[in-house]
Amino acid sequence: MPLLQLPQALKRFKRRSLFFHVHRWLGLTAGILLCIAGLTGSILVFWHEIDHLVIAQRLGSLTPTGAPSAIAAIMDTVKAAYASRNLILSSITMPGNAHQPYEVWFQDPAEHYLQVFVNPYTGQILGDRQWETSWAGIIFELHYKLLAGETGTLVMGIVALLTLILSITGIVLWPGWRKLAAGFKIKWKHAHIKRINFDIHKVAGIITAIFLALIGFTGFAWNVPQAKVTEAIHAVTFTPQPADPVSKPIPGKQPLPIADLMQRADAAVPNATTTYIAFPQKPEGVFTVGKRQPQERNKYGNTRIRLDQFSGQVVQLQDGMNPNRAEAIINQLGPIHVGTFGGLPTRILYVLVGVAPSVLLITGFVMWWHRKRKQNKGDREGVSTLIQSR
Repeated sequence: MPLLQLPQALKRFKRRSLFFHVHRWLGLTAGILLCIAGLTGSILVFWHEIDHLVIAQRLGSLTPTGAPSAIAAIMDTVKAAYASRNLILSSITMPGNAHQPYEVWFQDPAEHYLQVFVNPYTGQILGDRQWETSWAGIIFELHYKLLAGETGTLVMGIVALLTLILSITGIVLWPGWRKLAAGFKIKWKHAHIKRINFDIHKVAGIITAIFLALIGFTGFAWNVPQAKVTEAIHAVTFTPQPADPVSKPIPGKQPLPIADLMQRADAAVPNATTTYIAFPQKPEGVFTVGKRQPQERNKYGNTRIRLDQFSGQVVQLQDGMNPNRAEAIINQLGPIHVGTFGGLPTRILYVLVGVAPSVLLITGFVMWWHRKRKQNKGDREGVSTLIQSR
């Protein structure tokens, strides 16, 4: 190598060494949490389908009988049935299938959720369950909060950031940059177990790295609001960030009935299907109606209508078919994180991506262990040689 190129080569070596050590120690120290996030994430990819089977097994199948009942009538029935309990009405989710019940959500002062299932055609309450103790609730809480409340939310947000860093450093260290074919090859025949282990690590890593990086970024954006990722997206897209919508309480006047607010929401975006309603939790809170327009691909749609609960005025409208630049990006965070952006194929892929951190942790640990044993053996031989020379 010419002498003039030596400083550049040394600089590249130092940079690669830095990436290697960051990659190794982040993987070893945060690996278990990454595995928890990945494996629970794999389950959550298809949690809706699994949960519908669980609910149907418990409550029985639901047979459509005409048009669904009015939302206002259903809410009156449910509120009356649970009036004696210290619960706050949170939201109602409409089914994406005619054979599935409506889900009405209540919240208690300790922020625990009760999920009530209602026949959308008869208004009959089919049953309820405590969300946090259900199988789905446990998986969700483990994935997003590590079963540790707000502290767990922050920890898993940091884990998501580490996932992003590990993905980037792994891409930089991938040996395929020197020879592309070698980067995707696993030498199964006549190879030492250490070589097979290394090949599995490099191939599994590079195949899933981009997806893990995207999942890490979106998870960090959700779990660590202090990072102000949403604000940054508005800034870089030169999109003014709208003020938080609020209702203006009118002295002596109660909020408008649900039926009136729904009628105004339907008029704001005609020919769209209502997918959920979020009820205001305080006097200045707004009545939110989520809708899905026929051309929208998102299961619940990205159209949101927020109304003043006292006057019925639309105070904010997000059109899922005509989002601004920032909304167009923010609307993709969910599909990117859970793998729904490409339909069934990407969802299946995301199940495998969720398993990848476990594979990478095991193979990475094996590489570290062999390196450690080799280093310790070298140290022992060095000491023995030194003793014999005296």
